[in-house]
Amino acid sequence: MLLRSLVHGAGRFAARSLFRNLTNTVQTNPSVTYQKTLLNVPETRVTAIKNSLRVASEDYGLPTCTVGIWIDAGSRFETAENNGTAHFLEHMAFKGTNKRTQRELELEVENLGAHLNAYTSREQTVYYAKCFSKDLPQIVELLSDIIQNSQFGEEEIERERHTILREMQEIENNLQEVVFDHLHATAYQETPLGRTILGPSENIKSIKKADLLKYVRTHYKAPRMVLAAAGGVNHDQLVRLSEEHFGKLPAGSSGNLTDLIPCRFTGSEIRVRDDVMPLAHIAIAVESTGWADADTIPLMVASTIIGNWDRSMAGGGHVATRLGQQANKYNLCHSYQAFNTCYTDTGLWGTYLVTDRMRIDDAMNAIQDEWCRIATACTDLEVTRAKNLLKTNMLLMLDGSTPICEDIGRQLLSYGRRIPLHELDTRIDAVDAKTVMAAMKQYVYNHCPAIAAVGPIEQLREYNRTRSRMYTISH
Repeated sequence: MLLRSLVHGAGRFAARSLFRNLTNTVQTNPSVTYQKTLLNVPETRVTAIKNSLRVASEDYGLPTCTVGIWIDAGSRFETAENNGTAHFLEHMAFKGTNKRTQRELELEVENLGAHLNAYTSREQTVYYAKCFSKDLPQIVELLSDIIQNSQFGEEEIERERHTILREMQEIENNLQEVVFDHLHATAYQETPLGRTILGPSENIKSIKKADLLKYVRTHYKAPRMVLAAAGGVNHDQLVRLSEEHFGKLPAGSSGNLTDLIPCRFTGSEIRVRDDVMPLAHIAIAVESTGWADADTIPLMVASTIIGNWDRSMAGGGHVATRLGQQANKYNLCHSYQAFNTCYTDTGLWGTYLVTDRMRIDDAMNAIQDEWCRIATACTDLEVTRAKNLLKTNMLLMLDGSTPICEDIGRQLLSYGRRIPLHELDTRIDAVDAKTVMAAMKQYVYNHCPAIAAVGPIEQLREYNRTRSRMYTISH
């Protein structure tokens, strides 16, 4: 554990030192501009090996690195019968392979001072490791062993089955997770995106080794994978390692969207009333765009205009967002946050709030009125502020080799390429008030919302009344 902490500390120190040096250069050298710093970031090198697996890396010259496999396979690629298999596979990844027992695998990682992790989303599964740059060959071989040679022993399957069932119980206590699962279930009802990542308990209790092997054979194909790395990484070496350890992966279909089923959005609602709960948790959203759509950036700016607010914030009502000021002044809610969740060909744009049972109607009115105001009377001043905040958040999210590596892997699966920071900055700069209003009118204004509500929600108005306020301005 101490070695693992030291590795994390070394990586953070190196990344932050690099950032501080860059900042000092900008401050002391007037000829170095913000735009130049965006152009001077390391190049993202991308190479496809013979079986079409893509290898992508950015070399920051650090003593540590993050390397991982991003797979275009998540719960969206499951059926109702095998829903939960992708997440189950993630749990089984570190339980032993044909070459290593679970204990040997764990000891090898610990002895390197490395950190191994995995996660599953609705469209992607990820296995990655943080390690010293000099240990990159050993870690790449270990990842390839996990991906291609996991044993899926019966005892381990039974043990992880109980672990996942406990995890499902824990998630039930995370009301934000619960509400967003309900939101997907109603917005994308009877489609793959409407299912949860963990799957129903009935499926978890019945998943067998054959189901796991079938999922791997079907979806773990080289064209649907990206081997991504960031930090202290030699790209040519990474390509050689990928050919050596991943070269035998089946090529299968060459398209990323082979098994992608269109998911229809339905304006609808789910209510789970529980008057014993102290607060109501509500999410309201409309269908937005997929990752690669041109309107994604304007909708991100609009979401930033709405922003987020919490009673515990130090500034209280002294916030720039109009909705935040109203929430504080009129005691509308305990907290709210705007969100813009994107998938390959669709998305959810909306607001999540936590409020008292007697303030639901006022809070929902304020949110919908703000949506309509941005769609019809957005100002250049608030768009400029939102663009600056969006840029700041974008750069802060890329502080360290792990978030950079995640961004590389996700973007190659989502866009087919890594979007350079200067290009993303230019696309954000191109947005103005007219662009935001046009996007809001196309996707939000007078569109049917999806609503998920949990808790003491008696005051939540009937769906058709909520729908009618999607085109009413009352401010």
